Amino acid sequence: MNSRVVTAHIPLDLAEQVDMLAARLDRPKGWIVRQALTSWVELEAKRHQLTLEGLADVDSGRVVDHASVVAWAKNLDQSV
Repeated sequence: MNSRVVTAHIPLDLAEQVDMLAARLDRPKGWIVRQALTSWVELEAKRHQLTLEGLADVDSGRVVDHASVVAWAKNLDQSV
């Protein structure tokens, strides 16, 4: 696997948490950071895809108007 070093300034408390995780998991700090970045990048890709899907719904008119949502929400109170 090709790799590249990426440098970032992070808050001291976060760096200490990474140190503690690495010690507890018996893994290198780089492994912890790689896992965290991988998860975050995947999450952001999913958020981006969901945003694009939502915008496509708006563009095609698949929306619910505000008044309908308010009426639905008021109806929730009555069902309790």
